[in-house]
Amino acid sequence: MKTNKIKFGISYVNTGSMLHSLNGITKFLLFMGWVTMVLITFDIRVIFGLIAVGLWLLKQSKVPFKVYKPLLMGTSVVLMMNALFMFLIAPQQGMEYMGSQTVLLPLPGSYSITAETLFYLATVTLKYFSMFPIALVFVFTTHPTEFSASLNKLGVPYRIAYAVSLTLRYLPEVTKDFINIMHAQQARGVDISKNVPVFKRIRNVAKILGPLIFSSLDRADVISNAMTLRGFGRNKRRSWYSLKPLQTRDYAVLATVALVLAIGLMNRYQAESLFWYPFS
Repeated sequence: MKTNKIKFGISYVNTGSMLHSLNGITKFLLFMGWVTMVLITFDIRVIFGLIAVGLWLLKQSKVPFKVYKPLLMGTSVVLMMNALFMFLIAPQQGMEYMGSQTVLLPLPGSYSITAETLFYLATVTLKYFSMFPIALVFVFTTHPTEFSASLNKLGVPYRIAYAVSLTLRYLPEVTKDFINIMHAQQARGVDISKNVPVFKRIRNVAKILGPLIFSSLDRADVISNAMTLRGFGRNKRRSWYSLKPLQTRDYAVLATVALVLAIGLMNRYQAESLFWYPFS
């Protein structure tokens, strides 16, 4: 059936790569440093570098391309739609940032397509996309329990860290429940395909979401009772089985992240303009 193709692609995948052997703290700080670097730069040269390194790291994770192919396609579509809406809302934004105007295609009103606008939209779109590979690397190579242990090691209260771990761990289970409930409802004649009108399809989807919500609440109640019986939250601190000590390679990665981030911050505050535009 077509519904069998629905899979939860954002979850931990153990391929035994070098990235999997890094400490959870290292990968979390790498991810946060990467996001910070993306937020502070509008230089397309730096953005291209981040994308290249991110895709290389994603390849080094040894996760099969078919696992994240739907995510790549979905992200690309969303970013293209975002670029279109940005142009419709502020068609002259690129010219304001670049300080020049080179009309490529005259259109009515202020919607003429210019080289500056295209460069601006390409820069912003690639800027958002540059966070996609490293986000996948972090999720694919970091076990939820390892991630929560890293958060606790960095000062996050262990109750919050454990809640994050449970959320990441049970999202795939919720997806499985959704598929099972959908199959059961389809066996009862509930049609959610394109063969039925949109409003009827929405009503049929609600027949799936209702049981899914109640089953999720029941699972949360069972987990909560089990944790209460085991005395979770009674002590101020707790130990973590999955917490690993930092090794030499971890310190090397952290030093590299700190150095690159420092260079990025210096370049950002010394730059004369927000965008690097080679045709001005």
